[in-house]
Amino acid sequence: MSNTAKKSIKKSKVKLLHQYYGYTGFYSFVNNSLKKSIIPIVLFIAAILLVDRYLFDFSKLFDIVIETFSTLQIFLVFFASESLLGLVPPEIFIAWAGKMGTPVFYLSILALLSYSGGIVSFFMGKSISKLPSVYSYLEVKMQKHLKMIRKWGGFLIVVGALLPIPFSIISIAAGIINYKFRNYLLFGLLRFVRFYLYAIVIFNVI
Repeated sequence: MSNTAKKSIKKSKVKLLHQYYGYTGFYSFVNNSLKKSIIPIVLFIAAILLVDRYLFDFSKLFDIVIETFSTLQIFLVFFASESLLGLVPPEIFIAWAGKMGTPVFYLSILALLSYSGGIVSFFMGKSISKLPSVYSYLEVKMQKHLKMIRKWGGFLIVVGALLPIPFSIISIAAGIINYKFRNYLLFGLLRFVRFYLYAIVIFNVI
């Protein structure tokens, strides 16, 4: 087969994929997620600036946290949160990392823990798929996420890794449908990108 024919086939596949994601509403979902995520991020940064200026010095607050809790305790709380539905916003921990002696090192540990927490959630999903009663319950509760992961697969994992939407829930959904683990690990690496990008903003604000 000639190179021209191969390029033509490749373009056709890309075009069909583009049409599929457009037809199934993936682009609309990403667009809406971006709109919804920008507002909380802006509000979070604005709140930090206002509180830091008018109520108390955030630097002193983080000094108290650092003196009260060990680094290991903070890492364990964060890991538990990232493994169990993202109960605490990662931005708080990113801000904490910014006050440490070597911010990039602590930020990298947080990113690794978040990535690892997603893996734990993935295997939680795989375990749930083997428990009929629990699976039936969550199939109703997580109907929206299961439907999306079945339609969009890796692209939804990419969105979950990058945007401030519950990455743990998407990871659980991926595990429930037995999504290919190797691909999950690959797409999940974008979790590191999210942390570094957010840190650029948060480190310069606090």
